[in-house]
Amino acid sequence: MTERLADKVVLVTGAASGIGRATALRCAAEGARVALFDVAADGLQETCSRLAADQALPVTVDLTQPAAVEAAVAQIMERWRRLDGLFNAAGGSGRAHGDGPVDRCTLEGWRWTLDLNLTTVFLVCKYATPALLASRGAVVNLASVLGLVGGDEDFATHAYAASKAGIIGLSRAMASYYAPQGLRVNVIAPGLIATPMSRRAQQDPAILARLTQLQPLTGAMGMPEDVASAAVFLLSDEARFITGAVLTVDGGWTVR
Repeated sequence: MTERLADKVVLVTGAASGIGRATALRCAAEGARVALFDVAADGLQETCSRLAADQALPVTVDLTQPAAVEAAVAQIMERWRRLDGLFNAAGGSGRAHGDGPVDRCTLEGWRWTLDLNLTTVFLVCKYATPALLASRGAVVNLASVLGLVGGDEDFATHAYAASKAGIIGLSRAMASYYAPQGLRVNVIAPGLIATPMSRRAQQDPAILARLTQLQPLTGAMGMPEDVASAAVFLLSDEARFITGAVLTVDGGWTVR
């Protein structure tokens, strides 16, 4: 590794699995000390087991709860006295709670999905931004290609799409407002990535058969490490002149 994050402290949410775990491990490999936030305690400990004890701060926290998020960020400052980067990966699908096409999406599904995907990002940014301003740091928020383009019948989760589009809007507003203070805010919009959240798609022969059309660059799902590599770049000083960008890591999904 290149030690691109040497001497930096980075917060990764959703660090118990998938893209969050891959990014936390990659940040550590690049020299960062990493705070890991997730509601899933067992997965969080599994991630931490792959890191040196002095390099990781695991915090089990429900990111939809304002006081809990504020207290969790305070733990970082108590331990390391600084915060240089934030990668917001926490989130998920609301299908099981009623998300779907807008005429069939339930109010519970709408509220649950927006809370899980957008409110969490807002709260972590809210409480982490003062420390990030002090370090002139960087934020990278995880959206989705569905926040940029419409989904057909295989991807008709309209609350999810709205939440991911909201992340893009929030991030660009932050990028504009905080640029004079030296804080960079960017977005990654992945396509289909092989994570626990995409298990439904991974087990659907019809979707698998469409991958050559959906993600023509490889005709396959991306890996969490593909997103982690992009996140590390945007968190590093190599991206010091980039803010407000939406980087698609989608195998060509949004090109067509």
